[in-house]
Amino acid sequence: MALGKHPPRHPQRAGESSHRVGRFVFRNRRLLAAMLFCLATAVAVEALIPPEQTRVGVVAAAADLPVGTVLTAAHLTIVELPAEAVMSASFADPSEVVGEQLATPLPHGFVLTPTAFVGSGLLTGAPAGTVAVPLRPSDPSTVQLLSPGHYVEVVLSTGNGFDVPGDTTVLARGLPVLWTSAAPSSGPSGVWPGNSESEGLVVVAAAPADAAALAGATSTGNVHLVLTGAPPG
Repeated sequence: MALGKHPPRHPQRAGESSHRVGRFVFRNRRLLAAMLFCLATAVAVEALIPPEQTRVGVVAAAADLPVGTVLTAAHLTIVELPAEAVMSASFADPSEVVGEQLATPLPHGFVLTPTAFVGSGLLTGAPAGTVAVPLRPSDPSTVQLLSPGHYVEVVLSTGNGFDVPGDTTVLARGLPVLWTSAAPSSGPSGVWPGNSESEGLVVVAAAPADAAALAGATSTGNVHLVLTGAPPG
């Protein structure tokens, strides 16, 4: 036998090996099919799973909070959200909002933003120059009928109908209500605008041109708020 050469394989043995493999595949065809199906499913599922997202902690309501609540640490919690779902105006530390008063009710888990508070945040999205004007209706029960989001007309009546002739003037139309003192508060009463005299107040958003007349209306006569129920056309 020449060096470097291998003897030819025996054709009978090669045929027996192929036959054994064929019998193994035939006998276990169901098992092999199931394994292939599982492998294909695993590959498909892995392809559908999104990559791990970066999560950010933000301040949220720890319970259902009514409008007017003065926030304490017990009212707040931190929730983890995907970074792309977090609004830029949200808060990362509860201490940033402790002491703020809610201008709207918040459900459990709701993420807090400045628009939820009594203050300048109420004017978010309003036209440039819009101001928040507090009004005290002559009939305090009117406040019970109003909620943030309602629209009102402000009517001023002067005179007493006897020795001083009466006169009625519409000072402004279609003003959105931002806040009312009628909402229940779980915190100390009178924390905004400053003391218990906040009772009976309504805060509306107004154009600068109307602000002066509205601000002095109470000292001029009786202020009446007429609920219109819809924004101006």
